[in-house]
Amino acid sequence: MRLLHTSDWHLGRSFHGVGMLESQRLFVDQLEKTVREENVDVVLIAGDVYDRALPAVDVVELFNEALERITVAGAQAVISSGNHDSAVRLGFGGKLIERGGVHLRTRIEDIGRPALFRVDDEVEVAVYGLPYLEPRMVADELGCDGATHTAVTSAALERVRDDLGRRRKRNTVHSVVMAHTFASGGVGSDSERELSMGGLGVVPLNLFEDFDYVALGHLHGQQQLHERIRYSGSPLAYSFSEARQSKGAWLIDLAADGVGEVRPVRWTPQRHLAILRGPIDELIASPQHVEAEGAWCHVTLTDNERPQHAMERLRARFPGTLVLAFEPSSRGPGEERTYSERIAQAVDDSAICCGFLEHVRQRSANAEEAALFAETIDAVRAAESGA
Repeated sequence: MRLLHTSDWHLGRSFHGVGMLESQRLFVDQLEKTVREENVDVVLIAGDVYDRALPAVDVVELFNEALERITVAGAQAVISSGNHDSAVRLGFGGKLIERGGVHLRTRIEDIGRPALFRVDDEVEVAVYGLPYLEPRMVADELGCDGATHTAVTSAALERVRDDLGRRRKRNTVHSVVMAHTFASGGVGSDSERELSMGGLGVVPLNLFEDFDYVALGHLHGQQQLHERIRYSGSPLAYSFSEARQSKGAWLIDLAADGVGEVRPVRWTPQRHLAILRGPIDELIASPQHVEAEGAWCHVTLTDNERPQHAMERLRARFPGTLVLAFEPSSRGPGEERTYSERIAQAVDDSAICCGFLEHVRQRSANAEEAALFAETIDAVRAAESGA
């Protein structure tokens, strides 16, 4: 049996104001291709199917299409809800569509009810999907003494162990647990929503160590925390902090004797991400940035003064520039002044206006602008004298 571990699809998300639905359609194409070419039996989606609790109609249609293509390709799917999903909406019609090979795990009462798959006549695989567990909302229902991520996860896994123990008395059962959480040792990205403040949402890794495979979701970087405990990461980059991450999933082979080979799958995005830094003239002219011409770009300009029409000039070469920052690399003596210092050092009203202009746009007034300030101030004074 072969599983494909995915998570954090975030269907409907935008990237710095740019809609990503076409990029997500391309991901679905690659997902279906992987299912067919690798003979995948079960696709796991460990939470955050959608980016928001109320996804748009075209986003829901894309997910519906993805499930249809997965099942037509010959695989089943097990889906648990994440912190971005509405568990109630995602789980609607779960018992009905399970007949079609799509197993939804979005309710607390279903934590101990696995999706079951046969390896052979004597061995089966039990996939337990833990929905995202918001401690304050589920602690009482799970019988926890405290409302923490560790407490509710531990209680949920006890339900899994209880069911698994009963099944193993009758048969050989290999266990797979899906959980949407921040496990100890994981490396986060800027695009993830914090589960709690001050690190209180981090769940100890040893809670999961007695299961055959743990398919984690929430962190967007593909990573291995333990031989059998892994994050698939998101299929697409959702922040520039993910620019150096490889995106994809994990293929897990399960045989009668347990988990065998686990290997990565790589998916190619519609556009790569590029992070550029330097003076604007150098960035525009340098041949080493050719690959960034077709990428989404985060550009930091290091010119001592903010260049005029910077975004327009950059987009002439890098049309995918989405973020523009300005960090002067160096300034001469006396040039690094606060706004109050500029005002205190001004010798006349025109210099005050020029200082304000420099403060708000990080570029000194040119001769034409300084002359216009002086002319305007003289005109105002003349009008006041005439009055």
